[in-house]
Amino acid sequence: MRDNRRKNRVLALGSATALVTATLIAGAVSAPAASATSGHGQSREAQGAATAAERAARAGVDWQDCPADWGLAKPIQCGWVTVPLDYAKPDGKQIKLAVDRIGNTGTAQERQGALVYNPGGPGGSGLRFPTRVTNKNPVWANTAKAYDFVGFDPRGVGHSTPISCIDPQEFVKAPKADPVPDSEADKFAQRKLAREYADGCHERSGTMLSHMTTPNTARDLDVIRAALGEKKINYLGVSYGTYLGAVYGTLFPGHVRRMVVDSVVDPDRDNIWYEANLNQDVAFEGRWKDWQDWVAANDAAFHLGTTRDAVQAKWLSLRATAKEHPIGGVVGPAELISFFQSAPYYDSSWVPVATVFSKYVAGDTQALVDAAAPDLSDTAGNIASENGNAVYTAVECTDAKWPTSWRRWDRDNTRLHQDYPFLTWSNAWMNLPCATWPAKQRTPVDVRTGRGLPPVLIVQSTRDAATPYAGAVELHKRFRGSRLITERDAGSHGVTGLVNPCINSRVDSYLLTGELDDADVTCAPHATPKP
Repeated sequence: MRDNRRKNRVLALGSATALVTATLIAGAVSAPAASATSGHGQSREAQGAATAAERAARAGVDWQDCPADWGLAKPIQCGWVTVPLDYAKPDGKQIKLAVDRIGNTGTAQERQGALVYNPGGPGGSGLRFPTRVTNKNPVWANTAKAYDFVGFDPRGVGHSTPISCIDPQEFVKAPKADPVPDSEADKFAQRKLAREYADGCHERSGTMLSHMTTPNTARDLDVIRAALGEKKINYLGVSYGTYLGAVYGTLFPGHVRRMVVDSVVDPDRDNIWYEANLNQDVAFEGRWKDWQDWVAANDAAFHLGTTRDAVQAKWLSLRATAKEHPIGGVVGPAELISFFQSAPYYDSSWVPVATVFSKYVAGDTQALVDAAAPDLSDTAGNIASENGNAVYTAVECTDAKWPTSWRRWDRDNTRLHQDYPFLTWSNAWMNLPCATWPAKQRTPVDVRTGRGLPPVLIVQSTRDAATPYAGAVELHKRFRGSRLITERDAGSHGVTGLVNPCINSRVDSYLLTGELDDADVTCAPHATPKP
């Protein structure tokens, strides 16, 4: 799954504000053994996860003020949880995971434990989750009364033994080649870059690669649960975080108290991950058209045309101009796609992207350069962008077996590009390192209901580009007793962070009381952005 890698994107949706910190339960809580569900419980990895969780329960977390350069002010606290690099060897090499928390805002009697969050990616950091409290995010105010908000950097991400595949400054430099190939030579050049990227991952992060998997991150999540002193976890996952939740729920069904998954990855093993990215190309085209329709309906504000075709014509003109002469010397078609794809991702980007586009058409090229070009002086941001892409690649390439035949990649993406040209080739090149991946590729977990798994709440919009709606339907089938909330005629990625009372009230009710509707629910869409 592609998650937008713009360096200025905050992957954790939402924010929050200053408040009294409630203390976590003191003392260690023994960790229950990993489940034997689906044949996973007797594996060496399951035994290693149980061993690591028992250790973490005894050790707890030494909570301190967060390091100044993490940008997480008091009362948010930070700490570390130690996990095995290889769960089959729990006494072998250990790595440290960065975690943070803010205590529940209500009384000690109102507290229901920790709510642990993953924002997606793979490669996204969850450390900004507690800022939903410090920034007083109203959507999460009720839930914050009952839960400590806990974020973490997954293995390989940010402060948690970060991996790298290429020099960060090299990674962000622009302009890059047009993703849409004009010739076989163009394809060969992209194939060469993909192979070099895979080799770079091995050279810079080789010891980590074979352990960068979703099941290992799920085991890490269970060790974090134990370190927090919780017998069962409350979990919120968005985008790829839904797949992490699905795998966790399969491997540790008896360790789940409540789980909300929002904008769902299709967990079918045949979908992980090659087919998932092909399906994403189709969904992105649909949402791109939704945005163009909205731009056309607001022509009085943006002056980009009164029909979708007129807006598309201006996009193609911009793209052709940038291909012939990169705008400002640095913004070519690849940089345009990187910037413009945020509109199909998030409704919050509809106005900003349309505004920049409008300014360009009116003669202001600098606004587009400022928005789409890399900032080579932002070394910290560039390191984070490169790291996020490295983790994305490592997890998706290692989680599952990918086609190694270039003929298949070429056939599938050439066919898709004919009808879904916005993202297809860009997505193909981003994932092509998996065709020559230097680490062992695994077989995905067979996601299904295990003994002890409680009802899971699934939230999904029908026109989501990054995680098409079919994924929510598939997980709903696999997790017995789950409930599906569908936001119809909407497509912003990450529904639970938006203001939609029909959804917000049900998420609150589930997290606060455990109650779900007697049947699945369809909600009207959230408000459309206004120029």
